[in-house]
Amino acid sequence: MFDQMDVENEQYQIKPMNCPFHCLMYKDEMRSYRDLPIRWAELGTVYRYERSGTLHGLMRVRGFTQDDAHIFCLPEQLQDEIIKVLDLTETILSRFGFNKYDIMLSTRPEKSVGSDEIWDAATAALEGSLKAKGWKYTINEGDGAFYGPKIDLKIRDAIGRTWQCSTVQCDFNLPERFGLEYVSARGTRERPIMVHRAIFGSIERFFGILVENCAGDFPLWLAPVQMRLLPVTDATQEYCRVVAKKAAKMGLRVEVDRGSDRLAKQIRNAELERVPIMAVVGVKEMETGKLAVRSRKYGDLGSFEVQPLLSELSRCAASSEEMTLMGESASQEQIQ
Repeated sequence: MFDQMDVENEQYQIKPMNCPFHCLMYKDEMRSYRDLPIRWAELGTVYRYERSGTLHGLMRVRGFTQDDAHIFCLPEQLQDEIIKVLDLTETILSRFGFNKYDIMLSTRPEKSVGSDEIWDAATAALEGSLKAKGWKYTINEGDGAFYGPKIDLKIRDAIGRTWQCSTVQCDFNLPERFGLEYVSARGTRERPIMVHRAIFGSIERFFGILVENCAGDFPLWLAPVQMRLLPVTDATQEYCRVVAKKAAKMGLRVEVDRGSDRLAKQIRNAELERVPIMAVVGVKEMETGKLAVRSRKYGDLGSFEVQPLLSELSRCAASSEEMTLMGESASQEQIQ
């Protein structure tokens, strides 16, 4: 952590983690077993002191944002909550194209807090969740945190490197330290189990991994510019701007080329900038209300009317697909 700072005779500490603040939120009022599970999530910026020699682009920084979440639950709810976290993790990572993971289950270290009973129950819940998912995993004996067992997911990028991103950790320490309680069905006061959850881990590091994994060639749904309109002459510029406004209203990211270069150069520039879809707009297209569409990956897709094209792009982006639909004057052989 960074050292404390003295500001106007008061001490300040740069926030190294988000967890204690969720504990304080939980403690703000008395909870019943009927209230649990409670799930809180935030994108919280934290700061960790890293030696200058270890800093590495976006992969290792001193200030970063975590997709941090904490679940407060009953012991009997633990496995179901972990399965839900693993389901969400799988959905999100696969959306970004990461489908290969190395999964580790880390168990109780020599120095730890919590009873044998609760450690055994939490470890069984984590292991049962992995078995329910049908995921292969390895057990790291004694490599858990002192406050509880955990599941770590390391994603594999395009060249086979592994990166630690997602984690699910049980915590018996913070509920004890903060005196967190709930009223049980028997009227007694009990400690909840706290679960730490992060899917991306560090947002900055995840996107550094993502950029390297796809070499900047983002899928259609994620591309900063999803389609570029290429006007052949100045006379079609206004038509291009009208189409771009329609696309923006549908949530699509479309821009208009300045049109100062020849068409071949405009296409070349768009491909070098990895724009997924290009639409050539000449006088003929303007008069007929159509666009001549070209895919960076599949070549010419043919001619489309504006609204059906925008609807198809919107559908593809929503379902994480690349556009392969053939328009007029295009052959299916072009995308084989």
